[in-house]
Amino acid sequence: MFEIKQLNPEKYRQQTRRSTLIIALLFVLLGMLLSSAAVSLFGEPGGDNFRWNLGGIIAGLLLTVVLVRFKFWQQPWMAPAVYGWQLKRRLMSITNVMHHVTVGVAAQDPSAMKLLRFYHLGLTQMHHLDGNPSALSQMIAEINRHKESMAALGLDTEQNQLDPAWLETVKKANAAR
Repeated sequence: MFEIKQLNPEKYRQQTRRSTLIIALLFVLLGMLLSSAAVSLFGEPGGDNFRWNLGGIIAGLLLTVVLVRFKFWQQPWMAPAVYGWQLKRRLMSITNVMHHVTVGVAAQDPSAMKLLRFYHLGLTQMHHLDGNPSALSQMIAEINRHKESMAALGLDTEQNQLDPAWLETVKKANAAR
């Protein structure tokens, strides 16, 4: 179950810039090192070594991806970037079924109502973390209307956790309609 955490946007951006810089530098170093090694081992002096350079860069990219996913992903310095990635993935999973969600919300289905509220809270946080709250200004009225609808139905408006079962419930309920 994914939970929205309260993070300081400035600190989040500082930490994600740092982790991005570290990974970019790692890729550049690995790409240069592996390109040089490939040209040294397999290249022709004074010949066309483009394919060996390209191969080294591609190998550097693949090695960087493997290191990030299996080594750095669990490191504390990567936590803000991992959290942002996970939040965006959860929001995308809701966006992919939004047509089901809107039908469920119109029918006052509690799972759809909770799912949309989590989506609104997550989207609000993502815009604040990314330093782009103005993009959210167009949705404020919709977000507030939905929150009021939930309160009128007696549903908890603090939906900071995403229950994966809500997605399945909303899809199945819409398929049955």
